[in-house]
Amino acid sequence: MKDLITVIAKALVDHPEEVRVAVVEKEDKIEYRLSVHPDDVGKVIGKQGKIAKSLRTVVTSAAVKETKRVAVEIVS
Repeated sequence: MKDLITVIAKALVDHPEEVRVAVVEKEDKIEYRLSVHPDDVGKVIGKQGKIAKSLRTVVTSAAVKETKRVAVEIVS
């Protein structure tokens, strides 16, 4: 899942070398924290959050077999 988020994010940004994904596992949830260059935050979020919502939808769909909930958080 981490690789999927990384590949999608690198395709969207101008500074792909600064894309990082941290994984935080909790009792009932796995949280992926995507961090990008400050100039690229808007590109990952998109107009009215459409790209971020699409990214979350893809990750949620890919994680159907997981027993825990999956969340994607975008941090700068």
